[in-house]
This record gives sequence, structure tokens and C-alpha cells, in this order.
Amino acid sequence: MAAAAAAGGAARGRGVTSFQRKAAAGSRLAAVAGTRPSVRHGQLLLSSGLPSLDCVLGGGVAVGTLLLIEEDKYSLYSNLLFKYFLAEGVVCGHDLFVASAKDHPDNILKELPAPLLDDTHRNELGEEATPVKSEDFQDSMKIAWRYQNLPKMEASPTTSTKFGHYYDVSKTMSPELSQSAKWHSFYLPEELASQPKMKTCNMNSAYARLLHSIQRIIYQEGFDGSDPQKKQKTILRIGIQSLGSMLWGDDICSNDTPEDIHSLTKFLYVLRGLLRKSLSACIITVPAHLVQVLEYLQMLFIWILDALTAWKIKKET
Repeated sequence: MAAAAAAGGAARGRGVTSFQRKAAAGSRLAAVAGTRPSVRHGQLLLSSGLPSLDCVLGGGVAVGTLLLIEEDKYSLYSNLLFKYFLAEGVVCGHDLFVASAKDHPDNILKELPAPLLDDTHRNELGEEATPVKSEDFQDSMKIAWRYQNLPKMEASPTTSTKFGHYYDVSKTMSPELSQSAKWHSFYLPEELASQPKMKTCNMNSAYARLLHSIQRIIYQEGFDGSDPQKKQKTILRIGIQSLGSMLWGDDICSNDTPEDIHSLTKFLYVLRGLLRKSLSACIITVPAHLVQVLEYLQMLFIWILDALTAWKIKKET
């Protein structure tokens, strides 16, 4: 106690306080562009590309999680949400992984909506700011001198914050902006042509290939945090389109005796564990006819876990 008091007195004598603020555990991750910590549980969040959806999700998509989106009848709104998520990654400088069995990832990136940016964000992205005409400035309403030095506030959606942006679906993203993003693609027909045979490990061949590609990108690019020397300061956004459809070779809803009835749930289970240990987040669009199947399997898994837990407690007592 005496030594501690002496040390504290010496510190005060040098004009330095002995109190040191303990940094939060997530402070290092909060520095990643396009992210923010949750005010509820401190988990790192990223925007889905749609601010209203971020509010529904509790502030945004949590890093290390996956989000399943049920496709509507004509896949209009689900595709919009899918493109919003990818477009937000381009604007924030995140890495992208786009997987599809129908549309080529190159075409998906060409159809991303154009962001609505103010002059500050245009300068950050290297785009030219829109000049202000002198006539408009002269014709603008004059205000009292006491308010002239205050910052100007606008109510339009273009004055978005750094977390989350607005997009114009009537325009596509400029080629300069979309080409500046670092992205990886997975197009199933090309993958099947390049590597016809592959060990599946009791899983659909297409799902096994996709899982292997995602795992390779996460490990090689350092998103798993295993190599701190890389100092990875970005997020991997994974977008998978229409997973579980017939184009992926899944016959769970088209055959009375499907070949791999649990392939989709196995894939989602392994992918969830892979994302949980990495700086990545995933959005998957799922056909509507699979939602009821997934809900049934989820309830089945919960029942099995409850039964195993009860059996374990009974065995210990």
C-alpha cells in the first residue's frame, strides 16, 4: 500500500495522473470503415445498404453473422436488398464475395444502384463535386448576420452519415466506382466446368464448392484474424443469390426422396461457424418454398438440443 501511494504521489508530482482509462475490447474493430459498435451489446455492425432495414435489425447487420432473406414472388425486393448490401460495400471500401448459380457476378455488379452522395463523400471516393452556380448563390435567401457562420443543414437524404447511404435505383453505379472495389466471384456453371469432380463430405457438390471458396478467401485474405501482421482493416461482404434453388442442384422440394436432404442445413451450419470467427457478414436470398422447410428443421434441431440437454442434466444428477 505504501509503495502504491508513493508511486501515485510521484506521478502527481510529474503532472501525470495515475488513472489510465481501459480501452474497450471492440475499440480496434470500431476503426474499420463503414462500421460502428452496437449501443446495446457492443457488437460490430455494418449497414445493409438500407437505413430503414438497419433500424429493424437493431442498428445494422452484425459482423460474423448471416442474414436470410425470403424471396418474393418475382424476386424484385429480395434482389434490391441483395444489391443494396453489395453497393454499400463498394461505397465503404469493403471486399465483396458474390455467389450465384443464375446471374453472373459480373452482371450483378454492373447493375448495382448509384449512391446518393454529398460533396464530402464524393471527395472521399474521388468523384467530382457538383459546382454551385453563382446565380443560384446570389438568388438564395439572405439570413440574419448572426446565423451566417453557422453550418448549413439540409433535410435531403443526400446528407447521409458515414454509416449507411441512400441509393438511386433508377441509375446504376458508375463503372469507375464499381471497378475500384476488390471483389471475388463464384459462378456455379464455371466452377463445375473447371473442376468436375470434388469430394463433397456428405453435402451437395455445389454447396461444398461454395463453402470451400468462402473458406479459402477468408483464410488467404486474413479475414479470420490469424495473421495480425496483415493488419486487416476492412470487412468481407458475402452475397449468395437464391441459395437452395434447383440451379444449385438441390432437389429437397422437387423429389420425394431427395439425394441430400440435409445439405442446405449443413451448409448454413458450417457457414455460420466460419463467419462467427471472421470479419465478415453474409446475406443470402432463399426461395420462398424453402422457408417452411427451414423453419421445420430449425424446430427439429431445437427439440433435439432440448432433449440432449435434459438427458445430460439427468445423467449428471
